[in-house]
Amino acid sequence: MSKVDFRGLGVALITPFKEDSSVDYEALSRLVQFHLESGTDYIVALGTTAETPTLSKEERADVVRFIVERVNGKIPVVIGIGGNNTADLVNDLKNTDFSGISAVLSVTPYYNKPTQEGLYQHYSTLSQASPLPVILYNVPGRTGVNMTAETTLRLARNCSNITAVKEASGDLGQIKAIIDGAPAGFHVISGDDAITTDVIALGGIGVISVFANAFPGEMAWLVKSALEGNAADARRKMNDDFETLFHLMFVEGNPAGVKGLLYLKGMVENRLRLPLLPVSEKTLQEIKKELARLA
Repeated sequence: MSKVDFRGLGVALITPFKEDSSVDYEALSRLVQFHLESGTDYIVALGTTAETPTLSKEERADVVRFIVERVNGKIPVVIGIGGNNTADLVNDLKNTDFSGISAVLSVTPYYNKPTQEGLYQHYSTLSQASPLPVILYNVPGRTGVNMTAETTLRLARNCSNITAVKEASGDLGQIKAIIDGAPAGFHVISGDDAITTDVIALGGIGVISVFANAFPGEMAWLVKSALEGNAADARRKMNDDFETLFHLMFVEGNPAGVKGLLYLKGMVENRLRLPLLPVSEKTLQEIKKELARLA
């Protein structure tokens, strides 16, 4: 199986909902077209930002099929298949229609907090079952477990179709260790908008971004500039323009912040599914103020 080099900007696409909480496919179509026209290099569907745990299996399949049809091969599409029941995930990998899909993004098991050996065996099992390249996803702030550099590199060396890791540990020392020890063809993708330029400066290949849902052109510029060796300049400009907005995106959780931002830009309804809620009116007004400043 050939390696997939997801260099550049990926967007962790939201799932827009209508007022009745059903999936808003008109808004989803607009969002996909927005990314096709704005410099996004690939789309990640059914990630954390998509509120995937609140979607039924039927909705997940419908959303992916809809995105694939709208993208129509213009850019790669990655889908999230992750969880804390290895056997169920193997079944999903064996029975999913992967037409138009380039890779699988799989988050570390949450809640049950496996050991490093448990993480290794979990991903080894998924690797054997997956017909597509696998991108590991380490996000200890959500899952309660950190996958160490040693475990990530062991998987990279021993599983031929594990092609990359989306690293959202926030630990630049750990990220550097992965980059420095990575075998040929294995890459590190930032999972944190705020440290994207730092990760690229260490040798990372880009970001899977939340912020790019609303500002794909600006994030594409940031990533391109950093990949061309201008990380310091890119970081300075983005901090000047977007530091406050970056903070507001996550102060009340993801995707509440970015959905509030997209709502203010007139692109989606400000609707999430329980147990998540929209940001407070105070935060929404602060986001609105920042948007007015940037206009």
